[in-house]
Amino acid sequence: MLKEFREFISRGSVIELAVGVIIGAAFTAIINSLVNDIINPLIGLLFGGRANFSNYFIPLAGQTATTLAEAQAAGPVLAYGSFLTAVINFLLIAFVLFMIVRTVNRMRSKPDVPPPALPEPTPSERLLAEIRDLLAQRG
Repeated sequence: MLKEFREFISRGSVIELAVGVIIGAAFTAIINSLVNDIINPLIGLLFGGRANFSNYFIPLAGQTATTLAEAQAAGPVLAYGSFLTAVINFLLIAFVLFMIVRTVNRMRSKPDVPPPALPEPTPSERLLAEIRDLLAQRG
C-alpha cells in the first residue's frame, strides 16, 4: 500500500494539482485586493459611494434598523445587499481572471502545426495519373 501511495503522489498530475492549488490560494489574495481596493471603489463612484451593498436589506418582522447587524439582532431579515455584493464581486473576479488567462494565452508561442497530410489517392486517381503521365510523354 505504501508503494502504491508513493506512485500516486509521484505522478506528475498530482504534483501539478498541488502546485496549482497553492498558487491559486496565493493568487486569490491578489485578485481580491484588485477587486476590493481598485475596481469596487471605481464602481462606487458610479453609485455615489462605496460599491458595498451589504447594508441593503428588507426586515421581515417589521423591525426598523439602520444597519444590517441591528436588523438581524431584532429579527429575520432578507439581506439582498450582501447577495448583490457577492454576485458583483464574483463577476468582477471572473472577468479579471478571464483577462489574465486571455493575456497569457496570447503571450504563449503557437506550436508549429504541420500542414494536414494529403489523403492517399484512390485507385482511379492513380490510374488517371498514369494516363496523364503517358500522354505527357507522347506529346
